[in-house]
Amino acid sequence: MQVRIEVHRGPWAGMRPVEIVERKGLGHPDTICDMLSEQLSVALSRKYLDEFGLVLHHNVDKALLAAGRAEPAFGGGRILEPMDIYLAGRATSEVRGKPVPVRALAEETATAWLRANIHALAPERDVRIHCLLRPGSGDLVDLFMRQRDEGAYLANDTSCGAGFAPLTDLERAVLAVERSLNAPQFKAEFPETGEDIKVMGVREHDRIGLTISCAFIGRFLRDMTAYNEAKDRLLAATLESASNATALDVSVLVNAADDIANGSVYLTVVGTSAEGGDDGQTGRGNRVNGLITPGRPMTLEALAGKNPVTHVGKLYNAAASRLAAAIVAEVPGVMEAECYLVSEIGSRVDRPRMTYLRVGCHEGVLSADSEDAIRAIAEREIASVPLLWKAFLLQAMSVS
Repeated sequence: MQVRIEVHRGPWAGMRPVEIVERKGLGHPDTICDMLSEQLSVALSRKYLDEFGLVLHHNVDKALLAAGRAEPAFGGGRILEPMDIYLAGRATSEVRGKPVPVRALAEETATAWLRANIHALAPERDVRIHCLLRPGSGDLVDLFMRQRDEGAYLANDTSCGAGFAPLTDLERAVLAVERSLNAPQFKAEFPETGEDIKVMGVREHDRIGLTISCAFIGRFLRDMTAYNEAKDRLLAATLESASNATALDVSVLVNAADDIANGSVYLTVVGTSAEGGDDGQTGRGNRVNGLITPGRPMTLEALAGKNPVTHVGKLYNAAASRLAAAIVAEVPGVMEAECYLVSEIGSRVDRPRMTYLRVGCHEGVLSADSEDAIRAIAEREIASVPLLWKAFLLQAMSVS
């Protein structure tokens, strides 16, 4: 295995004068598409395992959400036209004459996830689900089945993955804020907050500014005064969550486009802009670590919905993040690490064509012992790539 290691001597993300980080929350249309794609992949994988003893070929990473129409109002509001969710991609639908209930799995998993995670939405009334899954192409199905005969998982694409560690103060704060605002206990206490929460963070030197976009739900707010009070509560909760993630100074702005004087505010019926204002698509949101980080290495791969056994666009992004984190945690003197993995279609997933590592050291120089340790960690982590599918099926590894 070719492993190249480079010492990076420039300023890393957390040391640069400006840093920008974004996270699209649980109810954002793009995140909804990601989660429905991944839930379907997990359901298919488990079905294949139960029925045939192995995970069969599928890539269901092409979900599209077309927003509906809504009429929000204080004290109520109504959905005028449901949102449409199209679940598309490829999935094995028959093996040796035995059918796989792909359509039923798609509809059931999508409905169950929406009901469990968007608290003010009624899937049977507010959403139309369209299953457009088709069987896979013959050559990729054949490549997928060769893993059984050759005893190795073979990459179904020539692709790359990228990851980094550790998270900066800004990255930790953005992640912590959205997760706390969308936590079940927060929603139970403040049901007026919808799950469509986006956090944009900007750090200038040692000051962090967070802009929060939150879809408030009209049925839980009697009037504009109640709306303003809800915004104040959200702002206070944001500051508290951010302060637990960073010691840097943090300022917060909630729903910057509101025009209170003219009664124009971010009010919704079910707590997501997908009800009437914003479409969504798998792969346009958060990366494998839950963040959008333009100043860091990342790829355009949609992890959600890709099969967890041979699709290196999924596996290598997850593996790269794990490898970078392991290097920082286990090698003394290494402050930060970036990892890039490149695959070649038809090759074993645990034999990338290239493993490229960039590390930042306290001394600016990497000792021979440290380099040997990094190579050993790389070999260990890459050898475990064929086992990552288990973590995805257990949902111990998030895609958003």
